[in-house]
Amino acid sequence: MTDFDPATFANVGPKEFAQLVKSTPDDKIAQVMAGDLRGKVLGEVFGRMPSLFRADRAGSTNAVIHWIITGRPDGGSDTYEVVIADGKCEVNETPQHDPKLSLTMGPVEFLKIVSGGANPVMMFMTGKLKAKGDLGLAANIANLFDIPKA
Repeated sequence: MTDFDPATFANVGPKEFAQLVKSTPDDKIAQVMAGDLRGKVLGEVFGRMPSLFRADRAGSTNAVIHWIITGRPDGGSDTYEVVIADGKCEVNETPQHDPKLSLTMGPVEFLKIVSGGANPVMMFMTGKLKAKGDLGLAANIANLFDIPKA
């Protein structure tokens, strides 16, 4: 499996997905994420977040996080809301709460972060990831999920 194909991606586990992102050139990922399949890819990734959430690491964390992924074909962005409360993680495709943290990034950077192929702190320092709100939460967010390594 060497081609970044969302139809194939929907049928692979988190580790295989991480490998797929790692082995696909950035321009190919950008091309897929600028097309008709973008919504399917984002839906799959966010749909998996609750099952990858590590309540044992979250402790008493209660937070609303808005993930803003730029680069939509119409020039806009997609915003997904992740609500962490009472040891659970819930995802909303339409934001319903004021965020404690907003993370803004391009689609390639997003897929690299959620597949364990990028360091969010370095991306923040180089301007590829913008964080607004609770920066302590931003620095710790990767620890709240069981992110596969490719």
